[in-house]
Amino acid sequence: MHIAPVSETELAALGVDVGAVKQNMGFVPNSMRIAARRPALMHAFSGLVGAVMGGGEIKPDLRFMVGFMASRAAGCLYCQAHTSHNSHAAGVATEKIQAVWEFEQSELFNAAERAALRFARDGAQQPNAVTGRHYADLKQFFSEEQIVDLLGIISLFGFLNRWNDSLGTVLEEQPLGYAQTNLAEQGWKAGKHADLPPEKR
Repeated sequence: MHIAPVSETELAALGVDVGAVKQNMGFVPNSMRIAARRPALMHAFSGLVGAVMGGGEIKPDLRFMVGFMASRAAGCLYCQAHTSHNSHAAGVATEKIQAVWEFEQSELFNAAERAALRFARDGAQQPNAVTGRHYADLKQFFSEEQIVDLLGIISLFGFLNRWNDSLGTVLEEQPLGYAQTNLAEQGWKAGKHADLPPEKR
């Protein structure tokens, strides 16, 4: 990592309920501990994460798969590990997570999921590849409020992908272990997000 994370004690002094974060995620993410160097940024972003990932009508399994697809399209290995791990925790079968990039052909995905994942894949690209056809497809399955929720997820991970990829944020044990075990055959590796000296990454 290029910027050192603050300690959990320092996080608590900034008003973060560290116990609640651990209960929710199983760990305190290093991305949050780095953002805490600018407390106003950390608190504002935490509020956004809560609104985007904790509310709305999109079910958690699809919510995290959309985040995984957006992160896969953007190439952020840190966020791919987190969102695949979270997808699994939300009840998505590992086989389905492994097949997410082949969602157009895979029988594991229904038409609504395909529309959402297509939106995530193309919305996370640079330049952006979303067209009116994406919205026409989405409106067959989702309300306009739900489409806004989906776009919120894609946009949230746009920030997280750039943040963690630029920092080389070191992965925490749980998402790292899940990704190493289950995504390696799809080409995933920790790279700069591994807690190793550069020559061993």
